[in-house]
Amino acid sequence: MSATWLQVLTCIGGNRFALLFKPGSYSVDANIGFYTQIAGLGLSPDSVTINGGVHVEADWFQGNATHNFWRGAENLSVNPPSGTDRWAVSQASSYRRMHLRGNLQLDDGGWSSGGFIADSKIDGQVRSGSQQQWLSRNAEWSSWTGSNWNMVFVGVDNPPAGNFPDPPYTRVATTPIVREKPFLYVDQAGAYQVFVPALRTNSVGTTWAGGNPAGTSIPISQFFVVKPGHTAADINAALAQGLNLLFTPAVYHLDDTIRVTRANTVVLGLGLATLIPDNGVTAMTVADVDGVKVAGLLIDAGPTNSSMLMQVGPAGSSASHAANPTSLHDVYFRVGGAAVGRATQSLVVNSDNVIGDHLWIWRGDHSYGVGWNVNTAANGLTVNGDDVTMYGLFVEHYQQHQTVWNGNGGRTYFYQNEMPYDPPNQAAWMNGSTQGYAAYKVADSVTTHEAWGLGSYCYFNVNPGVVAARAFEVPNTPGVRFHNMVTVSLGGVGTIRNIINTTGGPSNSGTNEANLVNYP
Repeated sequence: MSATWLQVLTCIGGNRFALLFKPGSYSVDANIGFYTQIAGLGLSPDSVTINGGVHVEADWFQGNATHNFWRGAENLSVNPPSGTDRWAVSQASSYRRMHLRGNLQLDDGGWSSGGFIADSKIDGQVRSGSQQQWLSRNAEWSSWTGSNWNMVFVGVDNPPAGNFPDPPYTRVATTPIVREKPFLYVDQAGAYQVFVPALRTNSVGTTWAGGNPAGTSIPISQFFVVKPGHTAADINAALAQGLNLLFTPAVYHLDDTIRVTRANTVVLGLGLATLIPDNGVTAMTVADVDGVKVAGLLIDAGPTNSSMLMQVGPAGSSASHAANPTSLHDVYFRVGGAAVGRATQSLVVNSDNVIGDHLWIWRGDHSYGVGWNVNTAANGLTVNGDDVTMYGLFVEHYQQHQTVWNGNGGRTYFYQNEMPYDPPNQAAWMNGSTQGYAAYKVADSVTTHEAWGLGSYCYFNVNPGVVAARAFEVPNTPGVRFHNMVTVSLGGVGTIRNIINTTGGPSNSGTNEANLVNYP
């Protein structure tokens, strides 16, 4: 079978696409555009072979890949004709469970601001090019070349040599605890199932290179397949019957909250399925129960302010889920950028032991429905639960603290942030007597927290005189430790005075980049 797709769509369009390939071999050139997911339907990536490219280009923007968002490639093996595939992306564009029989180029000659690879094997070399930052987790390759500001490798087989900041590599030998993203597949009898990978601890490399992965298969009969026209009431009725959810590619307006209350529920979106809460409701809540998996969704704020877009566990949650945590995979949040949106908080995590596995939490800074008094949004991520772990946490442009961490035992592996571009003046962006808001705030009451590979950037283009006192604000206690931090004043437009508390920096028009290896 042969086919060709060229899918280059506007980043504000309403269409959503999933290109799904049953086990077999295909001659395909797939140029993956906005709101498009390409995935194999085998139990192993090697069950589906693409003889051709599975790639992302930035030629539509003169090589600038900084707007290449909202797409993904999963569960395929690829034989690129030239020997090299290009994945020139920025945020919300995961490359998961892929086997590339060749090299992987991560840019297209211009700027790029990714990115995320997980559970993947690249037989050749990964070339990061202009990528500002990147997280690779549980991957393997022949070699890696390239760096810019913040390259993080967690549980990677054969990470590159060198230490932050020259080159800016952060290596963590093993991934302490993770569950890979659930995925749709077709079994040998031709039946559709969703595979839920098992929880792994202290892992290195992929789940599948040594054979079929550990985990559980759930037949499609145990899913409510959400299609255009289904309402929040339909979805909640299905959940009440004990069904899981499979969202087909579409945009879904919600007049009520989707309430996930049963332990081990799987909520899986295909093709960047998008939830828009209407009339200020919360899009989704998850009860304080074991083992819920939410994956592959874009939650897009509506024009009426929501107090929050998603809540994991109600306020005051305290149950331990250490043996079977809830996990979020490729879950993206957007406030403005496609249309006017407003939300005070985007994601609030109250449950303990939650795992975040690639989140982009974004207050829009360009395109449609953006402005200091237009797409209002205070905080991106608020963590109140204990022992929460985040891999690949991207939080950008919120008007107060981007990330607020109140729980103990938190861990973050890779953090990427841009402060809001658009404070009109310093008086509009003050935290009491402090200039601006730290991007990542660990509460004064916290006694244990650790983070690796963090970058925060400013570009105060509305008023370059605006100053952020610091990028990271944490209590001075031995149990709170930060490793390998970078701040950048992009083009020297604006100032971040200190990296963390009153240490490190500045980043400003005279010195754009500042680094700090450890704090304290």
